[in-house]
Amino acid sequence: MNAILYIHGKGGSATESEHYRMLFADSEVIGLDYQTFTPWETGKEIRIAVEELKGKYENIILIANSIGAFFSMNAGIDDMIQKAYFISPIVDMEKLITDMMKWASVTEHELESKGVVHTEFGEDLSWDYLCYVRNHPIKWNVPTQILYGSKDHLMSIDTITNFANKHNASLTIMEGGEHWFHTEEQMTFLDNWIK
Repeated sequence: MNAILYIHGKGGSATESEHYRMLFADSEVIGLDYQTFTPWETGKEIRIAVEELKGKYENIILIANSIGAFFSMNAGIDDMIQKAYFISPIVDMEKLITDMMKWASVTEHELESKGVVHTEFGEDLSWDYLCYVRNHPIKWNVPTQILYGSKDHLMSIDTITNFANKHNASLTIMEGGEHWFHTEEQMTFLDNWIK
């Protein structure tokens, strides 16, 4: 039997994994409720979960949403995953952080001296986080399918396309789709994409 491991995005939860039960009726679908929010800590949590599943199931298929995909790629799990489905993945965290710094008018020097800067749009910018991302470029060697919405405000089409080309991932773009796939039309598109 196969295990489907679902890794949610920011503000999401493991209960979202319920949605995938009907799509993978012959597999065990498990959602991970991670408790940390940095790539080095969350990556460890994901790795532990995958190692546990590896002992029980023949194959592990990963479904990861947004930052959940970024955390998964930082977990060192390539050799244990047969296939991955990424929904609106964050594939270039350095670019996202530097974009957010621009939106918040925070310079690199300022971030380094303060360590953490709170922004008006609710995201904390962290110097340690930025340094980690720069020092740990993504290595990902898993057959991957990517679903991307043309109206994604966090990752540009160029960034996603570059990642897909570099990692031999297949890319599906939903015209009018957003970063967060949640409307009936978007969820129908997502279901058909997985099938």
